[in-house]
Amino acid sequence: MNSRILAGAVAGLIAGVIFGVMMQMMSAPTPMGEKPMIVMVANILGSESAAVGWLYHLFNSALIGGLFGWIFALRVHAYMGAIVWGAVYGFFWWILGGLILMPIFLGNAPLAPLMMAPMRPVAMGSLMGHLIYGVVLAASFVAIWHHEAPPSPATTPR
Repeated sequence: MNSRILAGAVAGLIAGVIFGVMMQMMSAPTPMGEKPMIVMVANILGSESAAVGWLYHLFNSALIGGLFGWIFALRVHAYMGAIVWGAVYGFFWWILGGLILMPIFLGNAPLAPLMMAPMRPVAMGSLMGHLIYGVVLAASFVAIWHHEAPPSPATTPR
């Protein structure tokens, strides 16, 4: 079981880097002006540092990836099925993380990004980021978890 959690955590880090780059490029309106989404992630910890946002985001990415490995290792065997599960998983985390937990941690009501007109584009960008995270997580997990060494000549049938 530990190896599937580890494989998921590594896959989560791979997907998290891609999602983090997206968040670095996306900005969100605040009362003080626009700020990168990765800084809004840092705001959860009371920081304005993009580096803190990255560390917290990658920590969560590894944790969420490890959960994926623990839950889905016995369900995903091929890329197509994994990608579907990954997209569903990403959608789940968009609802839980992006629409419920993050607004609460930032002092807003759950679902606030959908209710506030200026935040709707940010919410849709977050949805795309979570879906991409889920798909990359799942594909990376299959590549890591189901990776097999090439057969040796001694075990190859003749």
